[in-house]
Amino acid sequence: MEAAGGGEEEADEWLLQSLGLYRDLHAFELQAPTRVLEWGPGNRVCVAGYGQSGGNEILQLLPPPTLQAKETQALCPERDFKVECGGFSNRPVYSLKHVPDTSLLVTSGPPDSSLQVWQVSAEDSDVIKSVSAIPAEDGTGQPWAKIATIAARAPWVLHGSTLNSVQITEVESRKNVYTAASGDSEELSGLAFLDGNALLLCCTKGRLCLADVRQPRAPLEAVPVPSAPRAERWCMGVGRSPQGSDSSSRPVACVSSGGHLTLTDVRKTSEPLASAKCVVPSPGSAAEFLCVSWAPALEGCLAVSGFDGTVHVYDARSWDGSGREAEPIFIHKGHAFGGAGAPLVTAHAWHPQRPRTLLSAASDGSLHVWDWVQPGGKCG
Repeated sequence: MEAAGGGEEEADEWLLQSLGLYRDLHAFELQAPTRVLEWGPGNRVCVAGYGQSGGNEILQLLPPPTLQAKETQALCPERDFKVECGGFSNRPVYSLKHVPDTSLLVTSGPPDSSLQVWQVSAEDSDVIKSVSAIPAEDGTGQPWAKIATIAARAPWVLHGSTLNSVQITEVESRKNVYTAASGDSEELSGLAFLDGNALLLCCTKGRLCLADVRQPRAPLEAVPVPSAPRAERWCMGVGRSPQGSDSSSRPVACVSSGGHLTLTDVRKTSEPLASAKCVVPSPGSAAEFLCVSWAPALEGCLAVSGFDGTVHVYDARSWDGSGREAEPIFIHKGHAFGGAGAPLVTAHAWHPQRPRTLLSAASDGSLHVWDWVQPGGKCG
């Protein structure tokens, strides 16, 4: 998988028609599609293949110079993502996380819930090499593990595929430091560190669960996402504490395969703060790439993808509890014009510092970096 320029005539026409909608817009092609977009030190970006046949590349990319500049620039068609280093995984990469304060990466993917640990080499080498593995606790048979990382005490990885398989492992020593107490085998769609002690877990059927590292034997109790249709598949995104609020207050956005959006607070996940509905092309689909994320530098702003070839950006501050249809403040449609077929957006990620800049990738191997123009001052 290598970053390269190019594009179909239809995509080029769309780029020309979109000149007034973006401050920055870059379109790239990867040799194979990715479902992970992870920002690392120095604004580097990691991508990885998810093919079932093996030989999936893990690449660390240097982004276009405009993403490093303080001032935004006009539309720039330069194909200047650069491959800094890379390696090969013999299994599909469905999740990838940097380990803070280290040069390590952790990945997961089928056929089981084991983890792979990788070393991003020093400046004099261009190799990402495999250094260890964290085996699945009960061997094979479980779905691939969802992962999150933190460096509060030591470099830790939170991982699990089901509610009763959640644990924390010290990355470098592979020592188990926490195992959740649960007899529930419901599959997880995501998990997150809220801080060095608190964890939030999201089940695919629409239940949220809080856990405390200091209480490993306390039974986990998952509560339904408010008004969650259990027949749909759910995932979550956790935001930062709003300015001036209690640090324990963190917004949680949950989205379902049917397009239901629910906002809660980690302090009381059973009570909705707001709800809305987004238009989806095929409600109730498997939603393999379903993703919702909060903007790190724009209060109340979130993005949703995985339903089709678009990324929808919403200002959730105007939502109420009616569950009515939400109007996006921006829709990125570029992946829908990538060529034959109808590609799905496989992942999106907000830039850590630039408020309206996102990365998005699709099943046709397209990779876009975009910064939209928002009139009226919405979302920040």
